[in-house]
Amino acid sequence: MRHLTLIPSWLRFLIVVLLVMGILFRFCNLDGKVYSGDETYTSLRISGYTVDEVKQQIFDGSVISQESFTKFQSPNLDTGVSETIMSMVKEDPQHPPLYYLIVRFWVEIFGNSVTVIRSLSAFISLLVFPCIYWLCRELFDVPLSLPGVAIALMAVSPIQLIYAQEAREYILWLVTIIISSASLLQAIRLESKDKNELEKRQQSPDRFTTWGIYTVTLAVSLYTCLWSGFVAVAHGIYVITTARFQLTETVRAYLLASVMGFVAFMPWMAILVADFFQFLISADGTTTQLSQMPLIPFWLMQISRIFFDLDLSLKKPVGYLISPIFLTLVGYAIYFLCRTTNYKVWLFIVALIIVPALPLILPDLISGGIRSNPEPYLMPSYLGIQLAVTYLLATQSYNKNLSCRSMWYMIVALVIICGLVSCRVSYQAETWWSKGVSYGNLQVAKIINQAERPLLISNSVGINYGNVFSLSYLVQPKVRFQLVQNQSIPNIPNSFTDVFILNPAKRWHKQIATKYKSQINIVYKDSYYSLWKLAQPRTSRQRVIPIRNS
Repeated sequence: MRHLTLIPSWLRFLIVVLLVMGILFRFCNLDGKVYSGDETYTSLRISGYTVDEVKQQIFDGSVISQESFTKFQSPNLDTGVSETIMSMVKEDPQHPPLYYLIVRFWVEIFGNSVTVIRSLSAFISLLVFPCIYWLCRELFDVPLSLPGVAIALMAVSPIQLIYAQEAREYILWLVTIIISSASLLQAIRLESKDKNELEKRQQSPDRFTTWGIYTVTLAVSLYTCLWSGFVAVAHGIYVITTARFQLTETVRAYLLASVMGFVAFMPWMAILVADFFQFLISADGTTTQLSQMPLIPFWLMQISRIFFDLDLSLKKPVGYLISPIFLTLVGYAIYFLCRTTNYKVWLFIVALIIVPALPLILPDLISGGIRSNPEPYLMPSYLGIQLAVTYLLATQSYNKNLSCRSMWYMIVALVIICGLVSCRVSYQAETWWSKGVSYGNLQVAKIINQAERPLLISNSVGINYGNVFSLSYLVQPKVRFQLVQNQSIPNIPNSFTDVFILNPAKRWHKQIATKYKSQINIVYKDSYYSLWKLAQPRTSRQRVIPIRNS
């Protein structure tokens, strides 16, 4: 029997307030942050064009304006969704198409602004709340306050807010993870042997329906993000282990449902297999970069960002002070969960935390560096950690010891305050750590915009391609672009007062300086790239090149 302890009125009020605030945070200032290089790839996919087509049309050495980028960042009304799918098949199969098809339909209905595109993620994020309620009801046999506490913590979690305002598939992926997990637990519960067959027939849906829901949600999750395969592995470990490695009816039903889910995914899996070598390189077709950031502090930072995130760098001492505090909270939450719950509860959460994270952590340990942008793929681990902490905070609020209960009330208050402060800072910020290689684009745009008649030169190598598109959203209309293939030497017109070069390779940098008999001075540099400026005089200027607007 489930405990039916009523939620105190003050707690119900607090949950509602936090939920309302979390919703408001998700929809405020959607266009305020930098539209990152990764997000411009989302717009590229819904346009139906490929990177190769973009390079052929605008990376040709011509001088172009902002308008030239527009057609590659909006749906092509002359083509259908098939072009969106084919563009991903050709060069981005590691990102399944479901989210991109949804966002294409979305922008065709509501428009193509940054606000509209990101609003889709914000609306999808609202599904997290009823889904997490369902998951908690299936997973925990505890007072009714626990699902409410889970909703409150998810509402003010800064990591949830970040991806609820990103034009990427990750918040949709989180929803599919929660739904597939809840449907699995529901199917297992309805298969439980402690119910007699008559009760099953009278009160429970038939097995085909219950396991069919899991099959569909698993397939949807796979079509949203490939990393769902590791979530499925975690589910499999849980089912087989709780069955004590015996081939029970539940295990058979699970295996059949899982196989059917993967069979539904086979069309896209066939594309992945055919393009296996492209799958080994990073998303968007560039070699995965390694960061020299210390491994342990980096992974500790990921834990603290679930509850408190002010975009603090690990270079700042306060970052090292905050992470251990939340590591202690999470560690104790997992210990308390394992000590006080049935193994069928804690095993599910522990598997959800560990299994999807191992493919990220182990390569980093072997290579000694951190691959760029691994954070979104920790969504299952974030979810598991939040469930463990929710269980701890919710159950300790019923502690019979008054002093202990008061202490845990204070901890709950501090966690909520940390989340609210983080959300308050994050939603108004113009850039954030989640922007990755595009983090400094706002500062670069400000430098370029200060010039009277600026020209920005770049090529399509590495991260330059995405950052050029990101900068096109930030610079003023007076800015012109001259984009070349690889490391071709551009013919710079005479009509510009300031010539900037975005992230030139050392050899390319020297070739440009030699041709124009001028120094090239650095004006901006961060952990990812640099901006240089061609100094006066430029005696080897070429003839004026007509400006192409589209």
